[in-house]
Amino acid sequence: MHNFFVKSHGLGNDYIVLNQDEIGFELTEDAIRRICDVHFGIGSDGILLKVPTFHANFGLRILNPDGSEAEKSGNGLRIFAKYLHDYQFAKSRKFTIETPGGLVQAEIIKEKNGKAKTVRVDMGKAIFSSTKIPVNCEKEECIDETLHLEYRDYPVNCVSMGNPHCVIFTENLDEKEVKTFGPQIETNPFFPNRINVQFVKVISPTEVEAMIWERGAGWTLASGSSSCAVAAVAVKKGLVQKCLTVKMPGGSLQIETDEHWNMRMTGEVSEIASGVLSRELLAELS
Repeated sequence: MHNFFVKSHGLGNDYIVLNQDEIGFELTEDAIRRICDVHFGIGSDGILLKVPTFHANFGLRILNPDGSEAEKSGNGLRIFAKYLHDYQFAKSRKFTIETPGGLVQAEIIKEKNGKAKTVRVDMGKAIFSSTKIPVNCEKEECIDETLHLEYRDYPVNCVSMGNPHCVIFTENLDEKEVKTFGPQIETNPFFPNRINVQFVKVISPTEVEAMIWERGAGWTLASGSSSCAVAAVAVKKGLVQKCLTVKMPGGSLQIETDEHWNMRMTGEVSEIASGVLSRELLAELS
């Protein structure tokens, strides 16, 4: 169906899925911003675009609501996997997806009424090398380094999950603090490609709570790649076990870390709506 879209969410982190072969317009930065706008478009935390690939079963581009592009998204990958399964692109319950942040394997774990409900994604390796994240840190790894902001300092721990992350441990999670300092940290020159920011409170060896400021999207209810970053850093610092529940305002994800820093994420996804972009909207996008 021409210009068909699906809107789904993973723990309140919502994405619009489009198929590049089925849309009759160019997804410019302005078009992305308009479609993602909650008042003038459909409203979402981003767009997942199915694209051709020669390196996996399926190809994916992840477009942020500000028009920029993300390398990887855990919730986005689970939503995309559900779309591939539910709309019968995928012929089996396991398949590979190529993203700009690397190749991942997805698996449909549970179904409900013939639709994917729980999806597991192998998110690849957590990378701690400062140059590969990237972060302007003189040390080989940016763990327990001090980030200087205008009004305060933060101890930061940085990791890449194919996209860059900055993990900050705290005794008290404060939404106002995240919304105030998250954007300052995201755009700090210490991070050449900007960065996703997670404020984390350790509850027990098997559970943490996190609040997230997402690069290019802002305050978000949940993030899969952020959850993997949190788990990887917490395991590296010896704060938690290798099977971890990451609780966020939108819900929880189960994250597993193996001895080689391969990260596996499991969580639920739900479809919200499907439809066709109107001719009026498309005329305004061109």
